[in-house]
Amino acid sequence: MRLDKFLKLSRLIKRRTVAKDVANQGRIEVNSQPAKASSDLNVGDEVMIQYGHKKLVIQVESLQEHVKKDQTTRLYTVIKEEKVETND
Repeated sequence: MRLDKFLKLSRLIKRRTVAKDVANQGRIEVNSQPAKASSDLNVGDEVMIQYGHKKLVIQVESLQEHVKKDQTTRLYTVIKEEKVETND
């Protein structure tokens, strides 16, 4: 499954276009490698997403084409969530 589609289905990012923009900015890594929106994900992959002042690391648990809103957390497990300090 494409990275941008997974992020939308899991509701980690609301829209595929936003997921694509975040990936193009170099703020997403899959298995410690920079990822494109079109990168293929597999079960067991580790994904790091950097939102504004937060860094989230998840592990992909399931890849499904259709997911109900209340079951989205079954798609991944949060490994680490931390604040990122910026030097503004």
